[in-house]
Amino acid sequence: MKTATVKADRDGVRIDVLLSQQLPDVSRSGAQRLLESGSVTQDGRVIKKNHKAAAGECFTVLLPDPVPAAITAQDIPLDVVYEDDDVIVVNKPRGMVVHPAPGHSDGTLVNALLHHCGGSLSGIGGEIRPGIVHRIDMDTSGLLIVAKNDAAHAFLSAQLADRSLSRVYECVVCGRVRDDAGTVDAPIGRHPTDRKRMCVTERNSRPAVTHYEVINRYNGYTHLRCRLDTGRTHQIRVHMAYIGHPVLGDLVYGRKKPEKGLAGQCLHARELKFIHPATRQEMVLTCPLPPYFTDVLSRLGSPVP
Repeated sequence: MKTATVKADRDGVRIDVLLSQQLPDVSRSGAQRLLESGSVTQDGRVIKKNHKAAAGECFTVLLPDPVPAAITAQDIPLDVVYEDDDVIVVNKPRGMVVHPAPGHSDGTLVNALLHHCGGSLSGIGGEIRPGIVHRIDMDTSGLLIVAKNDAAHAFLSAQLADRSLSRVYECVVCGRVRDDAGTVDAPIGRHPTDRKRMCVTERNSRPAVTHYEVINRYNGYTHLRCRLDTGRTHQIRVHMAYIGHPVLGDLVYGRKKPEKGLAGQCLHARELKFIHPATRQEMVLTCPLPPYFTDVLSRLGSPVP
């Protein structure tokens, strides 16, 4: 068993929300299970799951020892951009799910990582599995960093939390984006009626900031570079739709019919910048645009002023 200390930074935040925000790789449902099992205390008193924290309160969390994940290792080719004893960075192809879920029990990036990494996996969150520090959607391609031990996982997760881990994406959006650069600062939370979707909302949401700049404009479309300050679920897709420029091919947040041969979003994670957890040196990794993306650009024709 491990223990962790969590300190509330604002009044009125639900304890499960606080734990999921401050503990690496602990989801809100995982936080609720910890609360239900009596693993969260304050001065020896068990905290109930409906507790609302006050600023400055400190809680002790008893984290379970990792148990083997019921996930099968599969010999699936990986495009490894960088690897050492602490981290591995892969270029995920479009169409690959990151982690097994209902409807996607195998063939995922985690299945491939279990085969590739063997026993070199982080065990944060009560489950021995590859330490997925951040996720990208199934139909989003590009760079994803994975921790190979607990220390690396915690160090990289802290960089995500303080926004020093930089992620740069490229996408094609519908319509002509007027300004050469801009920022979308709008909180994101679950859609009130469709739990599979996210939306810009003030209710039960978290801050979300996306910076964008125009690379090229085409007739009816714009090629953008986006940098994330935060990493909310579907963030770029939600923010671009919010400003009236949904990502091309995004049938969830954008136009409901496939365009330019796409049935999934034209979105690629092109650059990662982070401090290496062991060497403490800054690393900048990039990968090229994949064929599906360059094919879309060729179909758009020549850029226009």
